[in-house]
Amino acid sequence: MRIILSLLLFLGAASFVLSVPAEAQAQYDIKTMTPEVEKALEGRRARYEQLKSLKAKGTIGENNKGYVESLIDDAETKKLADAENVDRKTIYTTIAAQNDLGDALKVIEETFAKVQREKAASGEMIQTPEGQWEKK
Repeated sequence: MRIILSLLLFLGAASFVLSVPAEAQAQYDIKTMTPEVEKALEGRRARYEQLKSLKAKGTIGENNKGYVESLIDDAETKKLADAENVDRKTIYTTIAAQNDLGDALKVIEETFAKVQREKAASGEMIQTPEGQWEKK
């Protein structure tokens, strides 16, 4: 059975959809909004505009593992990327745990990376699944 995963995460909402043949469709999402997830979502909201600006400048990009990456040697940019990545990891691991997905973290990360590549604006830096950085 071929499983296609897609992760939909936009700021305040986290939803993980597992699509399989029609007779076996199921949706995975945050079932219990824990204080950790609330904090992670609020952190993502708070830094959204700053990340958007840095992405437009090409100083931060979306990597192929579902996280942002500083593309320049700058402590503040790296600090911002690290904070975003901690929040994303909190959300990913919560989705896996609350939906009994076991060791699916890597699949969740890769799926979110694909969604972020597709959502990236023209001119933003994205990392291909093969590991190459390119402008969208």
